[in-house]
Amino acid sequence: MVLEMKVPSPGESITEVEIAEWLVEDGDYVEKDQAIAEVDSDKATLELPAEESGIITLKAEVGDAVAVGEVVCLIDTSAKRPEGDAPKADKKEAPKKEEPKEEPKKTEPKKETYASGTPSPAAKKILDEKGIEASSVAGSGRDGRITKEDAVKAVPSMGTPTGGSRGESRSKLSMLRRKVAERLVSAKNETAMLTTFNEVDMSAIFELRNEYKEEFKEKHGVSLGFMSFFTKAVIRALQMYPAVNSMIDGKEMITYDFCDISIAVSGPKGLMVPVIRNAENLTFRGVEAEVKRLAIRARDGQITVDEMTGGTFTISNGGVFGSMLSTPIINPPQSGILGMHNIVDRAIVRDGAIAIAPVMYVALSYDHRIIDGRESVGFLVAVKEALESPKELLMDGNVKKALEL
Repeated sequence: MVLEMKVPSPGESITEVEIAEWLVEDGDYVEKDQAIAEVDSDKATLELPAEESGIITLKAEVGDAVAVGEVVCLIDTSAKRPEGDAPKADKKEAPKKEEPKEEPKKTEPKKETYASGTPSPAAKKILDEKGIEASSVAGSGRDGRITKEDAVKAVPSMGTPTGGSRGESRSKLSMLRRKVAERLVSAKNETAMLTTFNEVDMSAIFELRNEYKEEFKEKHGVSLGFMSFFTKAVIRALQMYPAVNSMIDGKEMITYDFCDISIAVSGPKGLMVPVIRNAENLTFRGVEAEVKRLAIRARDGQITVDEMTGGTFTISNGGVFGSMLSTPIINPPQSGILGMHNIVDRAIVRDGAIAIAPVMYVALSYDHRIIDGRESVGFLVAVKEALESPKELLMDGNVKKALEL
């Protein structure tokens, strides 16, 4: 019996996928549930498992756009598992006949004269200005004299190719990357996007992590990172400024009473934005565990479309790559995104004196169509206040209870 394998629907509103990679070859024997291909949708990269065991015949090429429900391969379920093939004998190359080496032609050495290696006055001026030794320049003039042209050629030029590699390669963008590109351009063109900045003294969070991170990890099996503090601070600020937790739908503004926080993570196929659902109900341990789970699934290419659908606000951490400051782009149809950056010891004024503190610059990009300056600046200030006073504003004064220790 020959089974026709059709492209399953990866999620609502997705009508086609692209064959990113075949994990098997035409004519291979595949086992049931074995991953046979990776397919890109406009939201995620998914694995396509074999529905039955048998010999596979591929019906689509890598890079083909295939509609949902279309046949991509055939599996002959009546075929028996082939016996193990004997290892192929290594083909030994016949020894190459050594060709007789040509005797190098003898060249008469050039006769050295007083002019050999001596620059002309014009050449000497150029070499002196550029700090180039005359001995490093080959003269082409009479008796080896260095001419003005020799000196000009010896001066490095930024605009002139110097013999290095100048190759290029061309590869097709995946469907996921093309969709991300479309969404980013759409966000720039269709929103009134502005960015406001602030700085955060991370000293209080550093002290808490240094004191409790070992105990936290030993009890909960996850690290006490920065994401839980930032997620908690964002949730508090969203509840104070609900306009930032809103989005435009036609002529209406939808405001949510829950906080589904999207977190931007780097996956093998590019940027992915899985969602922490109802983050307002999670503890520090709950946030860290969910961040770890989603990051691992994204890294391993196991993230599903449902896990990346929705979200009311996004947090992006460019600091892990060393970014000092950036203007993050809104993740539509959301209206706001918080950009985290690297933490650097900087000089700040504290109690009227100069002090050194670990400081992070933060950025909020927002859609000015529904978020005004008061809400945007107030939101970012609320995030800053919570991060600089986490015990009082995020832990109700009880660190042990908040960290479930």
